[in-house]
Amino acid sequence: MRSKIVAGNWKMNKNIKETNQLLEELMKAIPETDAEVMVAPTFVNLATAVTAVKDSSMQVIAQNMHFAESGAYTGEISADMLLAINIDTVILGHSERRAYFGEDDALLAKKVVAALDKNMRIVFCFGEELEDRKSGNHFKVVESQLKNALFALSNASWDSIVLAYEPVWAIGTGETASPEQAQEMHAFVRTTITNGFNQDIADKVSILYGGSVKPGNAQEIFSKPDVDGGLIGGAALVAEDFAAIVKAI
Repeated sequence: MRSKIVAGNWKMNKNIKETNQLLEELMKAIPETDAEVMVAPTFVNLATAVTAVKDSSMQVIAQNMHFAESGAYTGEISADMLLAINIDTVILGHSERRAYFGEDDALLAKKVVAALDKNMRIVFCFGEELEDRKSGNHFKVVESQLKNALFALSNASWDSIVLAYEPVWAIGTGETASPEQAQEMHAFVRTTITNGFNQDIADKVSILYGGSVKPGNAQEIFSKPDVDGGLIGGAALVAEDFAAIVKAI
């Protein structure tokens, strides 16, 4: 059975005091659940966050990592550095990393391999821009992103992969993605994985939706058969909202 997951990506928000406060609020607000609950604070607060949640079921994960083990990569973080502070899951391929920092499929493929070599779990993000959706190329774009970064992996590697579909065109653009559109893409992703690997892998991999999930739409989105949870942005910064999304799953 696929894992249900709600992951909060805090992005470049919350200083150390605010991080501790939000974590404390979340631990009080989040209901008991069989779903996995993850939070991804900024790098400088990860170690503190791990300590803060040690007596809870909440997992602390990283927003990014470099493919090299060490070296002259100013400002970067390696898998070993994350593992040393008990972080074993990392988000890779987020739309903002792709758009603002030029991360392409080739680079992400190297990061994926580096993380898997260290037995890390990966939340791999992918999704199309507005122009791709309007031109009808959205399926082709998503298929390409998945194949270029993940389809050279072994079957066994998929046990460490969580997918997160981000319809970039529906985030901060005024456009709206419907639950039906989310389901359509998630089903397409499973078919793509079935064709590239097998039905068993496709059925087991969790696919999260990352298109502006909020308390008001979470239940409907999560009710779709191929949606296994959400990668949450803005709503993850408000304890009451994030708890409501967890409750919805």
